[in-house]
Amino acid sequence: MSRESISVFDMFKIGIGPSSSHTLGPWRAALRFLDSVKTKFALQNVTKVKVLLYGSLAKTGKGHGTDVAVILGLCGEDPVTFDVNEVNPRIDSIGHNKLMNLGGEKNIVFDPKEEVVFLMTESLPFHPNALTFLCTLGDGTEIAETYYSIGGGFVVKEGEENSANVNNDLPFPIEKSSDLLHWCIKSGLSISDVVLENEQAWRSEDATKKGVLNIWHVMRDCIYRGCHISGVLPGGLNVTRRAATLNKRLLNGRSYNNYEEWLLAIRSGGSGFQYTLDWVSCFALAVNEENAAFGRVVTAPTNGAAGVIPAVLQYFVAFCDGLDDEKILQFMLTASEIGSIFKKGATISAAMGGCQAEIGVSSAMAAAGLTSVLGGTVRQCLMAAEIAMEHHLGLTCDPIGGLVQVPCIERNTMGSIKAITASQLALQSNPDHARVSLDNVVNTMWETALDMNYKYKETAEGGLATNIPISLSEC
Repeated sequence: MSRESISVFDMFKIGIGPSSSHTLGPWRAALRFLDSVKTKFALQNVTKVKVLLYGSLAKTGKGHGTDVAVILGLCGEDPVTFDVNEVNPRIDSIGHNKLMNLGGEKNIVFDPKEEVVFLMTESLPFHPNALTFLCTLGDGTEIAETYYSIGGGFVVKEGEENSANVNNDLPFPIEKSSDLLHWCIKSGLSISDVVLENEQAWRSEDATKKGVLNIWHVMRDCIYRGCHISGVLPGGLNVTRRAATLNKRLLNGRSYNNYEEWLLAIRSGGSGFQYTLDWVSCFALAVNEENAAFGRVVTAPTNGAAGVIPAVLQYFVAFCDGLDDEKILQFMLTASEIGSIFKKGATISAAMGGCQAEIGVSSAMAAAGLTSVLGGTVRQCLMAAEIAMEHHLGLTCDPIGGLVQVPCIERNTMGSIKAITASQLALQSNPDHARVSLDNVVNTMWETALDMNYKYKETAEGGLATNIPISLSEC
């Protein structure tokens, strides 16, 4: 039987905000389309390119920067390394000159207002996040390829839905949390050690550790950067950034020059409940304000929920004396496995499952990771993940103006606090007495997603998005 194999680097991807499904996914789809054209023909033969956006990508694509993402992808730029300060200048230049350098190889006429089409009333059956690339060659040949951005930056091409990332050779194949528990009991390994063994199907242990620590460094840098930038977020909602102001207030004049000194300054303020709570919120706000401003973030497991795991891990580093590479690895590897279980058994796409699929999953991941590094058992880690998700069930995705700002940014603070609370509850509990398993809650989440009205699945057609007096045209 074929099993889907998901690496830690599938769950944690470096990219640019504001959305993994609406920005990073379409960007990667554009890069895949470029590779396809290169393989079959040659970019020098291309005379015209057009992009059709369907479903949720059309309805909230402007606010999520979907048009920006596909254009930069068609230019051949890498979301991992592209300078975030060049996003707006590059798009403005293309819009002004009506010219695109396709794949960095050939200039073609391209008017973003004409060549990126938002089909507001059309959807494709496989997934709400669909986009089709149309390409015309010099000899009149026309090419059409459709891709689906299925959440968390994952992309599948039409006709290849069942062939993505299948691997039968993992030493510990895992589809459900019961599988994970089975292997941990049988092998005597921790969750993070099981994940580390599985990762060797892709690369060496040293490479995995180095890569995971790099992911953390990107998260850490995002927190630090977001805590030092003020102003108003782009998009038209006029949302004021709060992390920098909160950071300054909490530090109360203590000076520093870099992340390490900043960390010491935070610790010197004590560990009172209100102080700690404010810092967790500050960490989460910082990341998602950066995300909303097209900054560099890590999908964890999505961009809309990118602040939860960094905030909880930064809490562990700052207030639990957790600045230790091995502990950080343990946290991240544990969290990634929980995320992969939700992806396999339910979804991590808000367009499929509402915000429970983003903030709920990220909170569950963070809760398990924190429980692990605080000395919890495997059962307690799974219990913490279950508690965190159980209290996010039914959470809708109703972004005002189609932007990843309200209520998305604050929801990351709530998801972070819930993760810490879930971890503490699990650490103080006996999992043998639990009435709900993680697999139970994964199944319930998926059933809830199927029952949820489409208006609450990242369409900006219900909830807060329709009760706040602002229209998409204003954003």
